[in-house]
Amino acid sequence: MRTFSKSKLLALRQCPKRLWLEFHRTDLREYSQETDSKVQAGFQVGDIARRIYDRDGQGILVDVQIDGFDRAFERTAELLRTRQPIFEAGFSAGGALTFADILLPEKTGTELVWHMIEVKSSTSVKDYHYDDLAVQAFAVKAAGVPLASIALAHVDSSWVYPGNDDYRGLLTENDLTVETLSRTDEVNEWIIQAQKIAAQPTEPAIETGSQCFSPFECSFYNYCNRNEPKPEYPIVWLPRFSSAKVEKLAAQGIDDLRNVPDELLNDQQLKVKTHTLTNTVYFDAAGAASDLAAYPLPAHFLDFETIQFAVPVWKGIRPYQQMVFQFSLHRLDASGLLEHTEFLDLSGNDPSESFAQSLITACGGQGPVFVYNAGFEMARIRELAERFPSLSQPLLAINDRIIDLLPVAQKRYYHPSQQGSWSIKKVLPAVVPELRYDTLDGVQDGGMAMDAFLEGIHPDTPPERKTQIEQQLLAYCKLDTYAMVRLWQVFSGRADLKV
Repeated sequence: MRTFSKSKLLALRQCPKRLWLEFHRTDLREYSQETDSKVQAGFQVGDIARRIYDRDGQGILVDVQIDGFDRAFERTAELLRTRQPIFEAGFSAGGALTFADILLPEKTGTELVWHMIEVKSSTSVKDYHYDDLAVQAFAVKAAGVPLASIALAHVDSSWVYPGNDDYRGLLTENDLTVETLSRTDEVNEWIIQAQKIAAQPTEPAIETGSQCFSPFECSFYNYCNRNEPKPEYPIVWLPRFSSAKVEKLAAQGIDDLRNVPDELLNDQQLKVKTHTLTNTVYFDAAGAASDLAAYPLPAHFLDFETIQFAVPVWKGIRPYQQMVFQFSLHRLDASGLLEHTEFLDLSGNDPSESFAQSLITACGGQGPVFVYNAGFEMARIRELAERFPSLSQPLLAINDRIIDLLPVAQKRYYHPSQQGSWSIKKVLPAVVPELRYDTLDGVQDGGMAMDAFLEGIHPDTPPERKTQIEQQLLAYCKLDTYAMVRLWQVFSGRADLKV
């Protein structure tokens, strides 16, 4: 009889075909950058959790990478006879295999019992966590371990790091004992079902659907989707078209823009449909110029780069708080002179205050400050103003000058290549074809910028690599603001300026 790891059983819960592929075609897996980031966040939170729950340093880590599976199970059995915290305790029983994040000994009379805690890097209890803990509890109970209680600990996003390596309060614990221990028979049925599916000589015939992305993106999606008929003009290109409408149309066999009734569409969606199907560009040049006429030169064009830490590393910040580490700013004067200012801190220290001071200096005291999707930059500036009261007035004065180019683009311009998106990565190559992000070296989007920053501040990164990262980050952010200059130039009808 096969033994199924927790991840395999959770794969079954998402899609039986995924389980089969996890056994027979692991070579087909493709992981996204987002998935890798979540895994890394999980490792970071797990490391801190061990310190939180083992303040005296008495706990023992079972390292399956070093010991191997058999020895990990044996060592776990040995440690269960002691009275010390156990981390990553391994169990293989009842057809399930799992490793418990944290087991804490408790005494009930003369009996030694255990409190099990599963640690998650999320900021709340998710629906799929209940399945996760049900499998965990099933295997541990099947191994004969007396479980007194079961909990899920997740990150408290409201907690503020006090510094000095003190992470007490980072995690919030939720007692899920009743919910998990009551599902023994259910988990056993999953194992029986998994046995049948894994033994099949061919993969189950299951089409792609919503299960491919819930509760998370399946790493086999591209494989499963490769031969399915694809609409030439997918409905998903319609901006803000509700999933309920998509599902209703799908039930009628409609998945292409050509067959979507116009009466279901708002003006923006109808614009996308019309110009996509006719392969024409929509540009209300007069309207765009009018929108921008109220903001004379000199003008500034601003963009931020940020990083999020599941486990804060700088005093005074919250888990997953967007922390600024870089900005680019172009200043265009009335004669067409274009100047560039930038900030980037790869020291590893909190760059926030230096960032704020440099931003105030760079923006000066007059002229519009153009951004693309203003809510993001304005929120970061407000947060900086709250953290540094002495800088609050000049920071908030910058917010008062911010003008958003995104609504202008959304209202006045659409190119079929945008595929229903007005992100600057889509709009820029449509409006200014000679400018492209995919020609940049190393860093080409925000996710890559975050990864590069983390590598850049790591103490083990060699100086020459750090210099390379710095150059790549500066080039990427500089293109963001130069892109806005060029978009502004086209939208405002200022072909007379040679920028």
